Amino acid sequence: MDITTALFYLFSAVLLASSFRVITAKSTVHSALFLILAFFNASCVWMLLKAEFLAITLVLVYIGAVMVLFLFVVMMLDIGSDRVRDGFLKHLPLAALVGALIALEMAAILMPGFRLNQPAEMSAAVQQLGNAKALGVEVYTSYLYPLEIASVLLLVAIIAAIALTLRRRKDSRSQDASEQVKVKKADRLRIVKMAPTVETPAEPAADNNTGAA
Repeated sequence: MDITTALFYLFSAVLLASSFRVITAKSTVHSALFLILAFFNASCVWMLLKAEFLAITLVLVYIGAVMVLFLFVVMMLDIGSDRVRDGFLKHLPLAALVGALIALEMAAILMPGFRLNQPAEMSAAVQQLGNAKALGVEVYTSYLYPLEIASVLLLVAIIAAIALTLRRRKDSRSQDASEQVKVKKADRLRIVKMAPTVETPAEPAADNNTGAA
């Protein structure tokens, strides 16, 4: 067994263990931290497969941005994990069945791809261009239309999420820039003439101790 195979088994074992702890940890913060560990080990496995661009993207996007956002949301909302986990054992058989079906479907789709023989000229081209550049050329040439369709679907999902969650509060105050520009000095300032008044000086208070024996 060489060092690459040993590292693959090591990263895969830690990945499986951390993924299992994501769904079994009692604290939501611990679950998020175990998910970060799972992402990190998955990026290490991709590095062993010479997919440097995907590994760096996983670290920067998911670990550096998404998981940090998850941690902020979890810590700010202070969600009670006991209430969320009610009925966990009752739904466990159905969840295990659905998970097994998803795993079988992914295996049926991905396993034929591992048996394909990559042409020698493609391997040479990838080695010459580099992993990131070759992936960009492949995506924006052979898979341009699926990429555009996915982009449109994501845009529609973002707009739908904003439209569903946008609610006008009655106690909120907003400013209209166009109305502020139209305002004149007479609308904001009014000069009032008042008669001058003369203030009389206050008389000093009498000393109560005067004349006391």
